[in-house]
Amino acid sequence: MGFNGLVFAEMKHEATRCANGFARIADPRSTRNDWRSERTRIAQDLHDTLLQGFFAVSMQLQAAVNDLPGDSAMKPRFNGIVRLMDRVLEEGRLTIQGLRSPQVDAASLGHALAGIPAELGLPPDRFRVVVEGRPRELKSGLRSEVYRIGREAIVNAYRHSQAEHIETQIEYRSAELRIAVRDNGCGIDPQQLRWGRSGHWGLQGMRERADRIGARLRVLSRLAFGTEVELSVPARLAFQQGGGRGAC
Repeated sequence: MGFNGLVFAEMKHEATRCANGFARIADPRSTRNDWRSERTRIAQDLHDTLLQGFFAVSMQLQAAVNDLPGDSAMKPRFNGIVRLMDRVLEEGRLTIQGLRSPQVDAASLGHALAGIPAELGLPPDRFRVVVEGRPRELKSGLRSEVYRIGREAIVNAYRHSQAEHIETQIEYRSAELRIAVRDNGCGIDPQQLRWGRSGHWGLQGMRERADRIGARLRVLSRLAFGTEVELSVPARLAFQQGGGRGAC
C-alpha cells in the first residue's frame, strides 16, 4: 500500500471510530449528562486522532514540497494541496468548538456554495449556482446547517455521480427556503438511497441535519438519469423576522 493509501486508511479508521461514537449519542436511552459527556469525549477523540492526523500529514507534505526544486512544475500544485489541508484543519477546529462555518459568515449562501469546488480543488467548469427570488437574511443558527447540507450534496455529486453538469438552485420563496442540488450523472442505487452505503454517512448526515433544523430533505434519483437533493426549510424557521437583503 502506497503513502496515500496508508494515510486515507488511517483517516477512514479514525472517522469510523468517531462516527460510531456519534451514533451512541443519539441513543434515546441516554440521560442528558451522558449525552454531554459522550459529546465531549467525541470532540476530544476528533481532536486527538483525525485532526492531529491531518496535521501530521500536512507537515510531512509541506516538508516534501520544500525539498522539490524551485522550478518543479508540480510545486504549485502541491502547495495548493497544503493550503487545502490547512483550510480543512481550520474548519475541523471550528466545528469541534461549535462555531459557525467561516465560509457562510464571510459571504452569502450563494457565494459560499459557489466557492466549494475551488476550495476543494474540484473542476468548477461543470458546476453552477442559480439564485431565484429576493435574498432574505437567514437565522444565524440555521445558516451553517443549510450550508453543510448543500456542501455535502455538492461534494457527493462530484465524487459519485460521474456527471457532466452539476447545478445548485437556491430559491427564496415567501413560504420557504428551497435548495436543490441536481446532476445528470449515474444516479443512486435504490437500496443505497434508502439505507445509505455501508461505511458512509453522507445521506444519513444530511437527513439528520435536516431533522435537527425542522427542514424536509428529499433525494430523488434514477439510475443513469441523475440525482436531485432537495432541502426545504419553512420560512418561519429559515428567515429573520423582517429580514430583507443581508448575509443570507
